[in-house]
Amino acid sequence: MSIEVTRLPDAARRSRAVAIGTFDGVHVGHRRVIAGADTVLTFEPHPLSVIHPEAAPKLIMPFEIKRDVIDGLGVDELVVIPFDKEFSEIEAEEFCSGVLIETLAAARVSVGENFRFGKRAKGDARMLEARSEFETRVVPLVEVGGETVSSSRIRALVAAGDVEGAMRCLGAPFLLEGEVVEGDKRGRTLGFPTANVVPDDELVYPGHGVYAAFANGRAAAVNVGVRPTFETGRGVLVESYLIDRDEDLYGKTLRIAFIARLRGERRFAGVDELVAQMHRDVERARDLCARFEPPR
Repeated sequence: MSIEVTRLPDAARRSRAVAIGTFDGVHVGHRRVIAGADTVLTFEPHPLSVIHPEAAPKLIMPFEIKRDVIDGLGVDELVVIPFDKEFSEIEAEEFCSGVLIETLAAARVSVGENFRFGKRAKGDARMLEARSEFETRVVPLVEVGGETVSSSRIRALVAAGDVEGAMRCLGAPFLLEGEVVEGDKRGRTLGFPTANVVPDDELVYPGHGVYAAFANGRAAAVNVGVRPTFETGRGVLVESYLIDRDEDLYGKTLRIAFIARLRGERRFAGVDELVAQMHRDVERARDLCARFEPPR
């Protein structure tokens, strides 16, 4: 359950073990920060979108997915601070005393070693460690494959189509969610009806290609791209063929968990060549998905 810190009821006052961060992606480093905490404190929207909108990154996940992923980590509550211009002007000391101590009654605080907070980002882990009112746990940066895990690294991996590399850094498959919209209905005529989602331009999404994935928990072959064999002019679509499952999903929300990249998107000489490749893609996706537990 998400609770705006300004509306936290008095009855909810208790000693808390609080993990603090923006947590975009909830990657393996974030998960170490959250481990052992009963409360996660985060910010919405992303602070950079308020402080320096021109430098704001495409997000790895929208708030709805972040909320669900954090909930799956077994914490008791998610406290969400609406990050606006007014909050960005709060001094670091005021954040410690007003938010962590007075409002949340924090007994323990957990942050990553590069966490910064307060006006002009003057607050850091060392400032938190200097406070006597609570114990501070500072989590070192985590490496995967000899490189530091960061949200920016994961964005680059996803955009390049390396969803397997992203999964190693995230500790879980990369997730994309959207409402199923009507497409050209060409997939149905080819024997592969798809559920189509238009990717949100404010979020990172996998580079053009074909992927093995789970769509709403079902094994799927997913094409991300512009369908170069057919000149549609519709722009990028995420087209999911749910293997051995044909149902009307128009208007419903589809959540896609990407497992592996099968190939790049390419133009085929004709429909027969395309259909033959689609059969191969589906079989590879089926085999790969069988190795994984469907995400809940």
